[in-house]
Formats: sequence, structure tokens, C-alpha cells
Amino acid sequence: MTGLRSPSSRLRGMRPAAFGADPGGERLARIRRSPHFEDGVFQNPGGPARTRPSGSSLDLAKVFLDKETRPLRAPQGTVPVYPTTFADLAGPPATGLRLTWMGHSSVLAEIDGHRVLFDPVWGERCSPFPFAGPRRLHPAPLPLTALGEVDVVVISHDHYDHLDLPTIRALAGTDTVFAVPLGVGAHLEHWGVSPDRLRELDWHEATKVGGITLTATPARHFCGRGLRNTQHTLWASWVVAGEEHRIYHSGDTGYFDGFREIGATHGPFDATMIQIGAYSEFWPDIHMTPEEGLRAHLDLQGGAPHGALLPIHWGTFNLAPHPWAEPGEWTKEAAEEAGQAVALPRPGEPFEPAGKLPAEAWWRGVSGEVRRTWRSVGAFVAEPPKRG
Repeated sequence: MTGLRSPSSRLRGMRPAAFGADPGGERLARIRRSPHFEDGVFQNPGGPARTRPSGSSLDLAKVFLDKETRPLRAPQGTVPVYPTTFADLAGPPATGLRLTWMGHSSVLAEIDGHRVLFDPVWGERCSPFPFAGPRRLHPAPLPLTALGEVDVVVISHDHYDHLDLPTIRALAGTDTVFAVPLGVGAHLEHWGVSPDRLRELDWHEATKVGGITLTATPARHFCGRGLRNTQHTLWASWVVAGEEHRIYHSGDTGYFDGFREIGATHGPFDATMIQIGAYSEFWPDIHMTPEEGLRAHLDLQGGAPHGALLPIHWGTFNLAPHPWAEPGEWTKEAAEEAGQAVALPRPGEPFEPAGKLPAEAWWRGVSGEVRRTWRSVGAFVAEPPKRG
């Protein structure tokens, strides 16, 4: 009979747009040809990674609902967002490289005359639904339209706190190029990005946009936006190399030995943007603690005297049991002990890695004294595991 749809087709029609689209056609064929795709899924470097919380659901709930630590997971006052303006970003950086952390993993990098925007999330929640899911702890430092022209948008993977539907739809109406890991292009096309503006890469593949080269490099994480995780989209870290400068963005990743190989092949770096938040003993393979993030930075040859470390993936969304400001405090302590240059800007505060780095512990004014509570909430790197 015409005009009728099966229950499964009706359900597909009800799928929220934010879930994106599954790869198909030549895109899926290319995924299946990838040397990193085996047994129907993308494989992590260093062997399988636990992508679901370890331990019981009850144990996880107890940690998240703990009366003593729960209040520490959000600021007690207003986060001092830097009042970024278009004028702050209009002039070229004096040294040729300027970074502006917009919160979480979103960074605007102005490198050798080009503007690269990593993992832009301007939405209020990192969720497929506007009424539920982790909400911002601070507003975006400036409207997306106030950024000015962006040459390349780089996406590390398709999780909601890195790939945001309203942000991508806003950028789809511009002339920017999108550099994404294999399979992620299906989401962007579904949301209105023209295929000719997509650069979809496997690990170790590179693309050139103007005078910069973007290379997708390995990371230890996972993917998925829908109710089922097909593992048909890749996750990646990224190297961006201009005529004079090189930078690295980790995306989300657990610590693994591959950082040294990335550094040997593509480093040293003038700056690294490293994930140091949302860690827990419940998912030790897919996110790094600040201590591991610092180790990764040094492995990448981003360490002194080569370049600065910009901690990312913290302070904007409440995604883990640890106190919201703990990643900043822990990173500051670990970097000082190691003699490593670390930038600790307020969200929206531009800085040049070759110049004076912002180093104020701005989060203390919102949280008071930040206690080292990761031991009591079970974070696993009070004594880091030894790795071969």
C-alpha cells in the first residue's frame, strides 16, 4: 500500500537532527578500507580501550552524587570570562602565532596568516536535546559571528562536547573549510555543509589549505552520537603546520606511547593544546589527567624550551566527578614542578605562546581554595601507572 511507512522508517524519521547521519556509500567503503578499521569498528592504538565506565553503575552514581564533593563540581560564583572583542582578534599576532581558548576544547589559532578553529562548541548544552544534558558553566566569550573569517574548522571527533549542531549550522553558511576524521563528514553534510568544503582524513593523512598543512594523527578514544555506537567514525588529534609555526591539538585521548612518535614525526611544537579534564578511574583509557597531559606534552617535544602547553577540555562543562577547577590547579602545580611553560588564560583571553603567558590562577577567585580532592573522589593518578 502506498502512503504507509513501516515502524522502523517512522522511527528513523523521528531521529533528532543532532544525532547526525551514519556514513554510507563511498564514505563507508573508504572507512572499511582504512588500516585502522577491523572487525567492523575503528581500533585504538595500543590495543582495546575501555569506552564504557568500569565498575558498577551504583559505584558511579555514588561518586557523582557524593554530598561532600558534588558542590565542588561547579563554580561558586561567576567565571571571569575575558571580554573578547573583534578588535582583540583583528590585528595579526606580533609573533605570527596567537591562541584564544574559548572554553572546553574550542580554540581559535591564528597561525602564519591563517585562522583555524578547533572543536567549536557555542551551544548552551553538549547534548542532542536543548532541555537536558551538561550545561555551560560560563557563556561563550563572544558571539560566533564576532570571530570574523575562519579559514579552517577542525573537528577531533563526533561527541557532543566537540561537535555541536547549532555551531556547525552557523558555520555552514560561511566559506570555511572543515577538516574532520573519517566518517564525521556524514554528520556535517547532513547539517548543510557542502561536500566540496570537507577534508575527511584517516590517521597520518594530510591536507593543505592555503599555506598551512593539517595532519590527522592518532588518539586513544571512541566515537558516537546516536543511541547505538557504530564506531564508524574516527577520532583524531591534529597537527597544524604553517610556514613558521607548528601546533598540536589532542582532541580527547587517553595517554599512550604514540605521543612520542607524533612528536618525532611532526614536532617540536610552538604550542600544544592538551586535554586535561573529565578524567576518572571509571574511564582511565580515554581521558588524561593533568599529570598525564603534561607527560604527553613533553613526549610531543612540546616541552621547554620548544613551546607552551595550553590545557583544554576543562572549566566549561561538568562531565566527570572531579571538582570543576581541579584540572587547572593540578596542571599549574605539575607544570611548575616540571619547569614547563603553561598558559592558563581565562576563557576568551588571547595570548601569544612566544610572549608572556597568562599564568594567574583565576579559578581560585570563583572557588576559593582548591583542595586536592582527586584522591577522595577516586581519580587514579595520585600515583600514575607506569607505562612501558
